[in-house]
Amino acid sequence: MVPDQWVHEHPAASAGWLRDARAARTLSVATLVWLAAESTLGLAAGVSAHSVALIGWALSALVEAAASLIVVWRFTGSRTLSPNAETTARRAVAVSFWLLAPYLVVHVAHDLDVGHRPEPTALGIVVTSLSLVGMPLLGLAKRRLGARLASAATSGEGTQNLMCGAMAAGVLAGLWLNTLGWWWVDPAMAVALAVVAAREGVRAWRGHACCH
Repeated sequence: MVPDQWVHEHPAASAGWLRDARAARTLSVATLVWLAAESTLGLAAGVSAHSVALIGWALSALVEAAASLIVVWRFTGSRTLSPNAETTARRAVAVSFWLLAPYLVVHVAHDLDVGHRPEPTALGIVVTSLSLVGMPLLGLAKRRLGARLASAATSGEGTQNLMCGAMAAGVLAGLWLNTLGWWWVDPAMAVALAVVAAREGVRAWRGHACCH
């Protein structure tokens, strides 16, 4: 039963709202399974290819997993109808963005310092191609749910999924362009996504992630 106070403050907290909340939790659980495989295979491929963007993309899966866990926590039990739980989850997702941003920058600096250049690998191409297709679909679905639920935490997790898809596209482009001598595309993509992560962290912290 939905508390009267919650319905007054959040008119969307109806049967439809609760159904969307369950859908958000289910998508987050499915994402955790996906990310476990993606991170493991992506790291193996990235180390083999000496690709900072591929390694960064694979490790970003761990940050995405944290965001998914946060959303699962947010929509479990009595927290489902708790405004305080949404605030806590939203800020936790913001922190996960801020963990990703500095990692990408530091990893780029390290690889540039030691002279690593990305090399194409069959495993890396397969894993990133799958994420290029799947992650945007998950991200868009979560952002739509986040808007209906007025949940910046859910929308923020969806944004991280979209970033994962963007990183996959950048990694694939970087691996190909490196064969043409454009080695800088790979680290440039990672730095650009670090900037996006920092910006999205600010938006999530302020509760704006569900509105754009």
